[in-house]
Amino acid sequence: MEFVIWNLITSMSSISPHNLYTTQEAQDFLRVSKSTLKRYLKKGIIKAYKVGGRYKIWGKELLQLVSPEVEEKGKSFYQRTKKKIKGRIQNW
Repeated sequence: MEFVIWNLITSMSSISPHNLYTTQEAQDFLRVSKSTLKRYLKKGIIKAYKVGGRYKIWGKELLQLVSPEVEEKGKSFYQRTKKKIKGRIQNW
């Protein structure tokens, strides 16, 4: 477990927010499959730009995806949605 965390921290420090990365580099950094990365791109979770016929992703996009703020936003969204649905079910 510590090894996985160390690898993630090490790879995060090698990603510069101002550099462009290929989809393969993004897959390696995020540790996701090709299809998962495509899904992220289609849903707009990650923005990519076509450069010379190939997609490039800003390092800033990758770092935002794995940042604690994003995780916190997701958690708060889940809690709000859960509370809202619970209220509707009780009123039903």
